[in-house]
Amino acid sequence: MEPDPSVRIEDLLREHAPRVLAAVTRRFGRFDVAEDAVQEALLAAATGWKADGIPPNPPAWLTTVAVRRMTDLLRSEQARRRREHLDATRQLPEDLLGPPADSGGTADQDDTLVIMFLCCHPDVQPASQLTLTLRAVGGLTTAEIAGALLLPEATVAQRISRAKQRIQQSGARFRLPEGPERRNRLDVVMQVLYLIFNEGYAASSGAALQRVELASEAIRLTRLLWAKQASGPEVGGLLALMLLTHARRKARTGPNGDLIPLAEQDRTLWDRAMIADGIELLEEVLPRHNPGPYQLQGAIAAVHAEADRFADTDWRQIVALYDVLVRISADPMVRLNSAVAVAMLRGPSAGLQLVDELAADPKIADHHRLAAVRAHLLEQSGDVGAARQAYAEAAKRTTSAPEQRYLRNRAARLP
Repeated sequence: MEPDPSVRIEDLLREHAPRVLAAVTRRFGRFDVAEDAVQEALLAAATGWKADGIPPNPPAWLTTVAVRRMTDLLRSEQARRRREHLDATRQLPEDLLGPPADSGGTADQDDTLVIMFLCCHPDVQPASQLTLTLRAVGGLTTAEIAGALLLPEATVAQRISRAKQRIQQSGARFRLPEGPERRNRLDVVMQVLYLIFNEGYAASSGAALQRVELASEAIRLTRLLWAKQASGPEVGGLLALMLLTHARRKARTGPNGDLIPLAEQDRTLWDRAMIADGIELLEEVLPRHNPGPYQLQGAIAAVHAEADRFADTDWRQIVALYDVLVRISADPMVRLNSAVAVAMLRGPSAGLQLVDELAADPKIADHHRLAAVRAHLLEQSGDVGAARQAYAEAAKRTTSAPEQRYLRNRAARLP
């Protein structure tokens, strides 16, 4: 079969991977080994499909390869450790192998949530829950996870390995938890969805600024979670934040994929229907009780969305929301965004003071966004030489090609 250039192989793999992982885990009862087997199947598809074309039924192809590899891995393990032979004769779910890809059948989307909650098992350390879920459900590479969490790659790899071992040792069942058990895991699940969305909104590396398919998948999963967790206002706040942010996607890049900052975006390109959905969600969840960080970030995004022009932005309201958010969130990126808002309201010097304080935080000290914000505020304050140097430093720190071009162009245009 000839490859179809209109279909991105990476998108298909990300879409089907959780579903395949769920099926293999159900069949063999070994999530730790199943995750390795599915990763090898994804690697085989990434190379083979580019040469041979995408098969008619991608999930069935992936499952077949993963099951074969799973069998090999278990046989090797059994030979080494003389483990009891596992039952590998149970039938795979019918919804996985059929109907064919072009017949209009739909996947069992709940499987992805089951995998997410399994990765967030209480026997697994919270930090490891996060890294494993980003890998198994988000389809992020170890390097992407490390970039999103501001961690070394080796640390992320170790956490993933330990998390899989702990899940296997716990004897966890493959099911969607209910009641208090679900609520106890919900915070990590939401954080994973948030990070998946962020990687789609602003890709940490590569030629494209946005990975729209990844952001869309995060929104889909959050909708599914909201439908099953309607009593949790933070889930609604997270979904609203995603919708209000994703609504700007068409205005964020130019014809050549170049980054367009918020102040220069054509707001007629913003998705007003998506914005209306996000605001409606916030109006539903905000009155329930003291809002959490996702609801507050959603409210900030709503203030931006309601301004017809950048000059009309209510920075006083945004700073007030950030003041509350900073008190309840330990995320240094929140403090950095707050510094930008403070600079817009009170001047660049006030923002620079906050940025300089953040430079002492090892989690963000070397991040390109800290240098980029500092460069922008230095430029606004009239310190052209320092701004040029900061822009150049920010460009060195990022592995995103569009961001590099934008930052270098900002430095080059300074007198």
